[in-house]
Amino acid sequence: MGGKSENGKPLAVKWLDAPEEHDYPAAAAYLELLAGPKNVKALVEALRKAPVTHQKAKDILRASGLALLEETNAHVRSDLVKVHKGDKLSPILLVRGDLSSGKVLQVADGYHRVCASYHVDENTDIPVKIADFPARSA
Repeated sequence: MGGKSENGKPLAVKWLDAPEEHDYPAAAAYLELLAGPKNVKALVEALRKAPVTHQKAKDILRASGLALLEETNAHVRSDLVKVHKGDKLSPILLVRGDLSSGKVLQVADGYHRVCASYHVDENTDIPVKIADFPARSA
C-alpha cells in the first residue's frame, strides 16, 4: 500500500485540525498503566490545552523507542486505507520524554497513525499535542 496512490502519484496524509474527543479517554486508558489517577488527569488536561505542533513520523518513533508496525497490522492497514481514500486522521497525543533521566516519549494515543504515516513517508509532518509529565511534589 505504502506511499503511492493507485495512479502512482505520491500520497499525502491529511489531518484533522484537532484530536477527536474519543482520543482523550484512549490516551487516559494507556497512561493509567504508567501513572496514578492524579497524574493521568493532569496529563489529559494538559493535552487538551496544549497547542497543536508538528513532528516528523520518524522522530516520534525514534524518541518513543517504539518499533514501526508493519503495513499488515490491522490498525495500521485501516489507517492506510483512510489515507488512500483521502480521509483525515486525528492528531497524535504525546507525553514528552526526559533525556536527562532516560524517560522516552510516550505515544499516549495514535501509535498506529504514526506508523501508517511513516509508511507513506517517514518525513511526514504529523500534528501533535505534547504534554509534560507533572512535576513531583515535595
